[in-house]
Amino acid sequence: MLRQVPVPGGGIGHQGRYHTPQGYAILVTMTAPTPIRGYTASKDQLLARLRRVEGQVRGIEKMVDEDRYCIDVLTQISAIQAALDKVALGLLDGHARHCMHEGAAEGRADEMATEMMAAVGRLMKRG
Repeated sequence: MLRQVPVPGGGIGHQGRYHTPQGYAILVTMTAPTPIRGYTASKDQLLARLRRVEGQVRGIEKMVDEDRYCIDVLTQISAIQAALDKVALGLLDGHARHCMHEGAAEGRADEMATEMMAAVGRLMKRG
């Protein structure tokens, strides 16, 4: 008998007991495979960039707390926006090269292109 259970790191595993000599039990846990995304190969770089952006945001918070000059704060906000744009472009590149390629192979090229262009449209709409 197998039952689904949550596993550390997300996902669903299966646990069950198999027939063993009386007084013994074997617990088997199988996890569902983690999906491969377009950014999987560069995930470490992506996370490093996002941590850097997080640090920049904390820096701006400190600047505001210290009543720093408005233009200096705005300059840092601009730097953060540029850093996030680089992250977004990297994600779009991975999506176009991996996810859309897979979607096209499955006959969903138009759907995937529409989805990506909607995401690009959302990225371009600022302020």
